Amino acid sequence: MATTRRSSTAAAATPKPGTPEYFEAHYNTSLRVPEFHAIQAHWAQASVEARHRQPRMRTLAYGNQPGETLDFFPAESADAPLFVFMHGGYWRALNKSDFSWVAPELVKQGVSVAVVDYALAPANPIEGIVRQMLAAHAWLYRHADDLRIDRDRIVTSGHSAGGHLTAMMIAARWPQWGEDLPRDLIHGGLAISGLYDLDPVSKAPFLASLALTPERVEKLSPAWMSPGSHARLITAVGGDESGEFKRQTALIGERWPDNLMRDLPLPGLNHMTACDGFAEPGSALLNAALDLLQD
Repeated sequence: MATTRRSSTAAAATPKPGTPEYFEAHYNTSLRVPEFHAIQAHWAQASVEARHRQPRMRTLAYGNQPGETLDFFPAESADAPLFVFMHGGYWRALNKSDFSWVAPELVKQGVSVAVVDYALAPANPIEGIVRQMLAAHAWLYRHADDLRIDRDRIVTSGHSAGGHLTAMMIAARWPQWGEDLPRDLIHGGLAISGLYDLDPVSKAPFLASLALTPERVEKLSPAWMSPGSHARLITAVGGDESGEFKRQTALIGERWPDNLMRDLPLPGLNHMTACDGFAEPGSALLNAALDLLQD
């Protein structure tokens, strides 16, 4: 994806570990990446262009509540595997329309893509967002025949807060969500720069509006849960990201060794550019997605 992507991270003295200033410095991407707003604008424009090039894209409702829609980019052939993408923005910002550019290269490879939306926090708490993502994946599974997708090859993915949601989908006990849903509804997960332990996130001042109490942190941190399925997991984190994001990625790998397929290094990339590889033919990130989509 052509952009101002391989930028250097803003230099700043690292505050004392464990302080609010420390967590602010490590998690506040708008402070760490000088091109933050330019990259977001580029995502939006690239998405407009991607939708123009994908005339068969449809916006579908997976529920009846605000934000419960997805953009579906179908592959040419029937019985295609499905790649689901959940956007980041610390659960508070952005939407599916900012990430249409994730789809075209996958569609060229015979993969159908669903870019999923959710109602944003804090009006919709993270618990509500997780429930919406459960509903979206269940809807896609149940409508596999109508969508001409292979319900046995659903791979979920996300960036940042979307990485958190990816892990939550793997942790889900699907038969408890619906008697018709199999334990291994998720075939695999690609979690990019995810947030798996929400305790440090709760201590970053810029995220105070999320109101992450210790009780909520415990319920919403997939690193402290056991996986609900055998879904294969690939993690990825940019080489230029903060130590906290690298620690988060290492933590989920340590906690879920039986699911972890591999950790994918992304040298030279920061938190905003870590998912750019979806738009680059032959990239390591795109190839990781295709690996997970295999039988």
